[in-house]
Amino acid sequence: MKTNQIKYLLIISAFLLTANMSCKKELNKDPLDKFANDAFWTSESNALLALNGVYRGTIFTNAPEYTPSDWWDYNGLNWLELATDNAYPRTGDSAPTNKLTNGTLTSNVAILGNYWTNSYLRVARCNDFLENIGKVSMDETHRKRMIAEVRFIRASQYFYLSQYFGSAPLVTKVLTPTEANNVSKATHQQLIDFILAEYAAAAPDVPRQKDIPTSETGRVNRQAVLAFLGRVQLAESKFADAADTYKTIIDFGDSIIDPNYQSIFLEANENSNENIFSTQFVPNLLANPIMQHLAPSMGGGFNLMNPLVSLMEAYQFTDGSTFNYTDPKYNPKDLGKNRDPRLKYTILYDNAPYGSSVYICNPDSANAKDRLGTAGLTQTGFGVRKYMNEALTTGLATNNGGNLPIIRYAEVLLSYLEAKLEAGQAIDQSLLDATINKVRGRASVNMPRITETNPTLLRPILRNERRVELALEGIRLWDLLRWHMADQVLKGDFYGHPFPGIKTAIKKKGGVADPYSRWYVTTKAFRKGTDEYWPVPQSEININPKLAQK
Repeated sequence: MKTNQIKYLLIISAFLLTANMSCKKELNKDPLDKFANDAFWTSESNALLALNGVYRGTIFTNAPEYTPSDWWDYNGLNWLELATDNAYPRTGDSAPTNKLTNGTLTSNVAILGNYWTNSYLRVARCNDFLENIGKVSMDETHRKRMIAEVRFIRASQYFYLSQYFGSAPLVTKVLTPTEANNVSKATHQQLIDFILAEYAAAAPDVPRQKDIPTSETGRVNRQAVLAFLGRVQLAESKFADAADTYKTIIDFGDSIIDPNYQSIFLEANENSNENIFSTQFVPNLLANPIMQHLAPSMGGGFNLMNPLVSLMEAYQFTDGSTFNYTDPKYNPKDLGKNRDPRLKYTILYDNAPYGSSVYICNPDSANAKDRLGTAGLTQTGFGVRKYMNEALTTGLATNNGGNLPIIRYAEVLLSYLEAKLEAGQAIDQSLLDATINKVRGRASVNMPRITETNPTLLRPILRNERRVELALEGIRLWDLLRWHMADQVLKGDFYGHPFPGIKTAIKKKGGVADPYSRWYVTTKAFRKGTDEYWPVPQSEININPKLAQK
């Protein structure tokens, strides 16, 4: 499938980029009416080319990305973890992702423009497709499916805009430059109503996960549409509706909890039936450069995402008890010992094996490539193991073809339990065993069963389970925002790796030593009532002052 897919993607990339070159920076980046549409929309094969262009969005690179190009590329999705209590950017406090939540967010933070304009670039392609697909003589079932896929992708752009910007223009047709520069924002509720309607309309016209042939791996399936529908319903507190939506996915029986947690993020098992929807990559042609950015220096990477110690502390001991530095099960020389196995599958810590070597970040290790305290290396001591093919040590940016999961079945099960809990519906052991315990019970994890059915006590357990299960997958910030917890969690001091007993001085805040010998990293000051939604980029307001309106 990937070989055939890439042929289409490369052709449509050139086709669409040619149109983009003549466009100014404006809301509707590419009205796509500058060239001979009538000559293009003449066959089903051409419609498929255009469909692939919609899928690919703005991801055309075969090299590391340094700004977000799409909500579904690693720099746009996974890098949102750098704005949370899970991770910190190696480039420090001045990194734009850090500014999203540290109390210094303004409309001039550069990446806001990337998210905003690239969303509308994809919306423009969707609108052009939907306005022209009717011209093509083709099988009506195929047409309906293509239309449903594009409506899903368009609605998903508005999903992200609604969740992070709150309100935004709702554009559903191809606009002229003059029209684009004079649009007004729709309200948050108008966006939500549109998204819900689009997902509901799209779901019946796309096949289920089990019915997608291997030759079409990566195309939208019904479970993906419903999973995004469930996300919107959760975010908007439509909990009973969300429970019904997630139950539909579960009852299909197409998806699984893969027994091997680590493998579902690697190319060899990238199309596991746990991965409901993923961004597709192809080695050497449209590779996934995430390894170049995440791998430690000893592995040939840039180590740009540094997990914070608070994420390490979120993983329980293997007996199911909460982590505590005073517990005799804690081993400061091997942080993964006696811990939830997902810790060692997700995070690199001092003395952890990596490939045929060992990751060393201890400040006392003068010759270690990833030694904490060395300029240009890890800021927290921790590195990322998730997504790492440790056998690949060269060509990290061009040879890694591993797909990037966007929706996993584990999220569906945890979201179903959350929806039932928040809807006030009955929680019993059978429900726990069918959801959270199925996730915790996969063979490579095998954590003890949860038995708590009291909603008040279960809620923090479930939220922590989401955190460790979905760590570094780009969902933590959204969770904190929709739980209305960002102002509580993203405030105060944040630390890195603990190094009790080392000779090198631990980095401190204000000269005060941390009681657990953790390396001080940063302080956040998320502003309640201000930082829940991102401001419209100033560059867009300069073009269209209407976008500054509340």
